[in-house]
Amino acid sequence: MAQTQQGQRSRRPPWRRGEAVLGFLYILPATVILGVFHFWPMIYAVYISLHRWRVIKQAYVGLANYKWVLTNPKFWNALKVTIYYVIGTVPIQLALGLVLAYLLFQDIKGREAFRTIYFLPYITSTIASGAVFAWMFNPQEGPINRFLEKLGLPPQRWLLEPRGIFTLLGDYLHIPWLHGGPSLALVTIMIFVIWFWVGYDATIFLAGLGSIPSELYEAARIDGANRWQLFRHITLPLLSPTTFFLSLVAVIGSFKAFNHIFIMTDASSGSVGGPLDTTTTVTILFFKNFYDVPTYGKAAAIAFVLFIIILVLSLLQNWLASKRVFYME
Repeated sequence: MAQTQQGQRSRRPPWRRGEAVLGFLYILPATVILGVFHFWPMIYAVYISLHRWRVIKQAYVGLANYKWVLTNPKFWNALKVTIYYVIGTVPIQLALGLVLAYLLFQDIKGREAFRTIYFLPYITSTIASGAVFAWMFNPQEGPINRFLEKLGLPPQRWLLEPRGIFTLLGDYLHIPWLHGGPSLALVTIMIFVIWFWVGYDATIFLAGLGSIPSELYEAARIDGANRWQLFRHITLPLLSPTTFFLSLVAVIGSFKAFNHIFIMTDASSGSVGGPLDTTTTVTILFFKNFYDVPTYGKAAAIAFVLFIIILVLSLLQNWLASKRVFYME
């Protein structure tokens, strides 16, 4: 039997073997490009992280750079800021995107125009829109503080404020035990991120809503289901693959965020990651060690620790998705 199967494999038509060779030739350019510009730099970065490396290669130090990262208070502060950033942006942008998509999915006048308008922030340059937001939240010249003053509220320092939002709220409401939280500067950056991504999330959710069969809604209405029951028992479960995809992309993107944080903090205070490192995420810390110091070995070690964190979180999300995501057959 085994000899028969082996004979069948060896008697494959020549055109089949030619197709296989042609297929390898088609993917060869992409494989070479990925190898040269993606995998080789990753491997070389691991090599750099094991050396004391400034402008030129110096001594091999083994895992000393990784020990420096894991025992450095600045890294743990940056990780705390990054976690604040993820928690403060991902759930809110997904929730707003879902609500917006649900509203735009209804039969309302001008919904196509609204879909285009809400998607515009995503196709806008991050650098340009970040600079505009930095100007809007400027304590002296920005329109946001002027608007607050007209409402009778005190102006804020926004991107220059290192104190936590709960501390500021506790001072305003005279509640001494209320303190801490992410800095107002970081919250200002979160506002920008939510504005930037909510239109994209809404667009993807719209595609997910459009793929749900209308027959399911009609059958549920016949059984007496109201709008909330339709949303809870049909829309949300069937949107779970879309929600999983968006949450995975959002978490990974949040841990890798750099451009807008760099622009908004540098434009407002002239200090990237300021004030007082309250907006210094792990990527900003990597940038400082790579560009400002520079210590390339330590920067590479930071990058790989961040890679491991993202990998673990991605695997955890995939594990949760295997239990909670419903794929319609």
